[in-house]
Parts: sequence; C-alpha cells; structure tokens
Amino acid sequence: MASRMSKKLIRITLIIAVLALAGGTLSCSSSLLSQKAPDFTLPTMTGASITLSELEGTPVVLNFWATTCPACRMELPYFEAVAQESEGEIKVIAIDVGQSAATVQSFLQSFFGDYELTMIVALDNNGEVFVNYCQEDNSRYYIPFTLFVDSEGIVQYIKIGAFTSEEELWEALDSVFEL
Repeated sequence: MASRMSKKLIRITLIIAVLALAGGTLSCSSSLLSQKAPDFTLPTMTGASITLSELEGTPVVLNFWATTCPACRMELPYFEAVAQESEGEIKVIAIDVGQSAATVQSFLQSFFGDYELTMIVALDNNGEVFVNYCQEDNSRYYIPFTLFVDSEGIVQYIKIGAFTSEEELWEALDSVFEL
C-alpha cells in the first residue's frame, strides 16, 4: 500500500514538474460539471482545517496549484484579489498539491511578504484530493486546475491552465455566478 501511494505521489510530482516547465493549458469537457463537488477536509496554512461541504451557501473557487509551477505563481495574485474584493461573498481555496507546509510557507513569505492572505491556502500533501478531482476531468493531472462550485456545492465551471489576467478571472466568475 505504501509503495502504491509512493508511486502515485512520484507520478504527481513528475507531472507537476513537467507542467512547471511547459505551463500547459487545455480545454475540458467534464464529468464533474453540474455534479456535486467531492467533499474533502484539508489542513490550511493557518493550522486549521477546511471542509468543502461546510462552505455550502457560499460560492467557492478551488484552485489546485504548486509553488514549482510558473503559471500557478502568475495567477495566484488574481485569486487573492478575488478573495479580498469579494469580501467573503466568494470563498477562494488555493490548494497546494504535494508539497510540505514549510515549502509553501517559505514560498508565500517570499512571494507575498508579510501580507496577510484573504484566500484560504490548503495543503493536499499526498495529492489525494487533487487526484480525486482529476479522475475524468483532468486525467493528465495538469495544474493549475480551477473549479467554480456554486452555493449548493455543484461544480459549475472547470478550467485547466492559468487565467491570464485578473480581468479574465472576474469575467469567468461573473458569467458563472452572475455577480
């Protein structure tokens, strides 16, 4: 069992490394679209944990990313801007895939400085949640991988690849959530 999980983690790490170099973007037709988002509970960088189902009643943006992915690093400030500007009307969860809390903390400190983030940064250390979300929708495990989940917990939008601007992200949010 441990060997199987190790192989899966190695595969995810290799995929992340390739994506960090390539920065791939694909279009996606999805089996998760219009379905209930799979529930999860993950630790956050604040030491608490986040459970997706506890956020029902509020639209949620899930962004799977890694510090080693240039496209992920480029779009991370856009998600923080949405979290801050929406003032809690949209919850943004940036889910780091496969990295330790120390690695993510070091990155966030160097990237954002002492700025206190509004978005929730969660840790999917073993990649299990990421793999669960990617089963059919992102079978090549590309990151960044973003999903918009409505207030009833239904996946309404999926994007594989980075948003190229904050404006593009807001336009997608407006079209899905009719803000």
